[in-house]
Amino acid sequence: MDNVKNGAPVRGGDGDHHLNPLLAPEGRGARPYQICTSCVMDTSDPNIAFGDDGVCEYCTNFHEQILPTWSNDNSRLPELMNVAEKIKADSRRRNREFDCIIGLSGGLDSSYAAYVAVRVMGLKPLLYHVDAGWNTDQAVGNIERLVEGLGLDLYTDVINWKEMADLQVAFLKSQIADQDMPQDGAFFSSLYKYARANKIKYVLTGANYSTECCREPEEWGAYPGIDKTLFHDIHNRFGQRKLKTFPLVDIIQYKIIDKYLYGMTVVKPLNYVRYVKSEVEEMLGREFGWQKFEHKHHESRFTRFYEDYWMPRKFGFEKRRAHFSSLIMTGQLDRAEALKRLRTPVMTEQFLAKEFDYVASKLDLRSEQLREIFEGPNRTFRDYRNKRFLIGIGANMMRLLGLEKRLFR
Repeated sequence: MDNVKNGAPVRGGDGDHHLNPLLAPEGRGARPYQICTSCVMDTSDPNIAFGDDGVCEYCTNFHEQILPTWSNDNSRLPELMNVAEKIKADSRRRNREFDCIIGLSGGLDSSYAAYVAVRVMGLKPLLYHVDAGWNTDQAVGNIERLVEGLGLDLYTDVINWKEMADLQVAFLKSQIADQDMPQDGAFFSSLYKYARANKIKYVLTGANYSTECCREPEEWGAYPGIDKTLFHDIHNRFGQRKLKTFPLVDIIQYKIIDKYLYGMTVVKPLNYVRYVKSEVEEMLGREFGWQKFEHKHHESRFTRFYEDYWMPRKFGFEKRRAHFSSLIMTGQLDRAEALKRLRTPVMTEQFLAKEFDYVASKLDLRSEQLREIFEGPNRTFRDYRNKRFLIGIGANMMRLLGLEKRLFR
């Protein structure tokens, strides 16, 4: 890739490092480039640590924290069926029309979660989709095929586009790395609000270890939850329109109040069953006509643009490193193949140039205005009011209690 924002292309390790290798933590000098000898995580994560053998802390965490209680097979299926019986019993007792709710994006993880809920667990879930204005035609087609093929009901919440666009432009102007916060805020907040209002106790998600055991560091834009303080500060500074209908539920609401006051329970069924990405893509295609994507998160046109253009070229972060590393750790991808794929952008220069103009136009910006934002000085969430400290305490407690096993920082 060309036009790297914060540094010239550098070669290092055993693979071309075509992105910015040195985004050092505040107050520290740039580090010599290093890449893990086991996966493909590298020093574009400025706080990554390596052992004497060159293996990174993500791999170490996977082997020490995740593997002892998880394996990518069906050995935990009896546990999952016990959970299913508990959910069905609760639904019968409360005389509910739906046993649970599943947020469906049309992507692989949520699609497989819906399949497992119905075909394996025997549940009747309500499929819930949030239309934030960026669905690809492929994602819409996948949703339609699953709804019809599984015989389920679908509820779609269409976000007010003017409010959505105003919030997204505000975040772009904030210059922080995590530009998917507005979409994520809409997706999760809308679902949790609906579930709480309709007294749906169980929320099933596509979160899993098989394809997500290597959690993206927050420096790459993986802010740990919906922080209303951060949202409001950014929007108050850069927004132009009041967010009268935009759904926004703070992390304290859905992690503490919803769980302990309303009794809502999050279930991750994909951690109990065999989940090999290529196998599941083939199965969903065979049974439903489901179409696989070029890469993870490509069901959203904005996320695709953000991860394939904005993030690597402006910040030097390549999220595919974490995605590929998860597949390497779980034995689904050869490291050499991952390095080869990292040398080639997912999308062509011509396609990305057109997407840049499309995103600008859809957000009611001229391409020159979006370019000016892109070329502005990079910032982090620390430049805005937030409650990251409190969220960090909660995250550390979850790790101590064994409720979060992925490396979290």
